[in-house]
Amino acid sequence: MTPDARAGRSDTMLRKITVNQLRVGMHLHAFEGAWIDHPFWRKRFVISSAAELDAVRRSGVAECWIDSRLGRDVDADQADPVPARPPPAADAPAEAPLPTGPKDDSRAFAFELKEAAAICRRGRDAVASMFAEARMGRTIDAEGCLPLVEEISRSVARNAGALVSLARLKTHDDYTYMHSVAVCALMVALARQLGQDEQTCREAGLAGLVHDMGKALMPVEVLQKPGRLTDDEMALMRTHPERGHEVLSASGAVGAAALDVVLHHHERINGQGYPHRLAGERLALLARMGAVCDVYDAITSNRPYKAGWDPAESIARMASWQGHFDKAVLSAFVHSLGIYPTGSVVRLASGRIAVVVEQNPGALLAPVVCIFFSTKSQLHVTPERIDLARQGCPDRIVAREPEAAAQFKHVDELWADPEVLRKVRR
Repeated sequence: MTPDARAGRSDTMLRKITVNQLRVGMHLHAFEGAWIDHPFWRKRFVISSAAELDAVRRSGVAECWIDSRLGRDVDADQADPVPARPPPAADAPAEAPLPTGPKDDSRAFAFELKEAAAICRRGRDAVASMFAEARMGRTIDAEGCLPLVEEISRSVARNAGALVSLARLKTHDDYTYMHSVAVCALMVALARQLGQDEQTCREAGLAGLVHDMGKALMPVEVLQKPGRLTDDEMALMRTHPERGHEVLSASGAVGAAALDVVLHHHERINGQGYPHRLAGERLALLARMGAVCDVYDAITSNRPYKAGWDPAESIARMASWQGHFDKAVLSAFVHSLGIYPTGSVVRLASGRIAVVVEQNPGALLAPVVCIFFSTKSQLHVTPERIDLARQGCPDRIVAREPEAAAQFKHVDELWADPEVLRKVRR
């Protein structure tokens, strides 16, 4: 049912009010503003406690919508009339209460990081093997990677942030292989967020793992060039989707949906991509997903000629690129990773600098962070892990700090065990 249709139903009464007018017992239907501006994207719930009310008021959003038929109302003269078109939250999932207590699964996250490091190594070896087979003209055994895709899928199901964050940390020599592992994990996480069934999630993961197979047929001196490519070299590299599609089609081990991702992951929703300049609905869902996942991992990864962008800065920039991505797919992608993905460096209202350690799925602007620097004293402080969604937490994120990673070289060690990082980077 469309949002407009829902607005006309007799069992729905929407009102737009300020967050200061919210009271315990009101049914929060949607926040006013862009999806990236608030922490509870497309969530509807009854405010059942003072802690939940406080979390909403601290979110930084000025206005919201309530459904008075499902919860407490305000006086008619205190609320704005509902315009003809209500907020775009009518197809949101059912009630999702906000977290009100501290997270207690930090040990589980640390364990998953160790598991993810082992999966990254196996994934890197598997992709390297497929590249070697392609270069020698042999049939690629993509089916042999299905157990690896299953492992990645299970890791993502346990904690998506662990594997996708580790896979972002690549060495120059491993970039091409680890990029494929990272896109595989991102595709699985995104497919789950979009509500796809397990078969489609596995198909999405396999598509991510093989999406750049055409690069195996590119000249090594161009593929591993430590600087920007010339126009001729770029034109050659832009043939890799078609070359990958050819070699994988010949193997017969990859399905049509994954082959479509291989061929079209560089297309744009406005038709300005390559190789076929497809636009809008002419692009299959998995291809639209592949475009988002491929770009995110590419821009957050260090290259010889360019340092990777901060994860949160990357999310913000991608959201600003008009016509590049499918908006609904990008929205789901942000929801799967967080507005401040693990590893992002942020400034808090207290003037302290922190790195994001874990996500709070019900509060995208209030993740778990590790504080390590004070801008007031300009000194490092003893690292302290705090859950910004915890009841009574006085601090909140006020800004991204995209340049801080260059200044603070130890940031990754604050969210991942140093031994785990050594295993991934060696």
